[in-house]
Amino acid sequence: MNDFEIDVIQGLSHSPKFLPCKYLYDEKGSDLFEQICETKDYYVTRADLELHQTKLPEISQLIGPHAHIIEFGSGAGTKTQQLLSSLTEPRAYTPIEISPTALALSVETLQSIFPDLSIIPLEADYTQDIDPDDLRLDPPARRRVVYFPGSTIGNFTREEARGFLTRMGKIAQQNGAVLVGVDLIKPIPELLRAYDDDEGITERFNKNLLVRLKEELGAELDLDAFKHEARFNSELNRIEMHLVATKPTSIRVAQHHFHLAAGETIHTESSHKYTIEDFQALAKEAGLIAERVWLDEGARFSMHYLVPDPSKGRLNQ
Repeated sequence: MNDFEIDVIQGLSHSPKFLPCKYLYDEKGSDLFEQICETKDYYVTRADLELHQTKLPEISQLIGPHAHIIEFGSGAGTKTQQLLSSLTEPRAYTPIEISPTALALSVETLQSIFPDLSIIPLEADYTQDIDPDDLRLDPPARRRVVYFPGSTIGNFTREEARGFLTRMGKIAQQNGAVLVGVDLIKPIPELLRAYDDDEGITERFNKNLLVRLKEELGAELDLDAFKHEARFNSELNRIEMHLVATKPTSIRVAQHHFHLAAGETIHTESSHKYTIEDFQALAKEAGLIAERVWLDEGARFSMHYLVPDPSKGRLNQ
């Protein structure tokens, strides 16, 4: 029994039912997500790119020369290229990615664009502790900056995000910084449109998880018995994606049978939204203080430059 099957059985055994969001992003799911990013209603990518295009001179000045950029995720895309291009003599770039294929592709792409840059990839799960020896340079860089663009931090619960930020701060070390993108609270109809586009791409993205169950685990289920639904949870300030049973139905995985009543849901992903003040308070709980924050023109998205709180003393290295 592989991890996927174990996690599916555990998630469907839970009440309420859920499936881990990481399984949305297989090859087909990742392709569908790229299509979502191009829809008119999904503002996140455009706002994030706008910030990179307009604020990088300020960001690169804060980072300074000879920095070691450590990116959570294999970033061969436009944002990573823009950041690296804006820096003064970067010391090294380390992408951290669990997928060896994605990691190799990003390294190949970036090395062709930046032939003189020292690129040191690390195959690892960045949501877990990273061995400090895997990030050491000889001689050390003037500053480490942990780079986490996009809005992925919103996929974590508040408690998970606090722990995640704490680990990022330890990697950055006392003289370093964390550069992280954060999606902001906005009118609920606008949020819902972003996660339930008129073209139905998000629905295909969400239901692709059920396709994976059938194709990879041999699950028995009726795809037509489920529909995609985006909901805003006002208590937790998050968008939730659900697969809703439109009629009584069941899913069989291995020897396990899971029954769903009409209207029962499988929770597949959450995207937490923040105010500037709320995210900065969360970062402070993690031992980080906001030195700067930038907003896109529509104030829909933010990027935070966080530094270790000097009152907390030296962070573990």
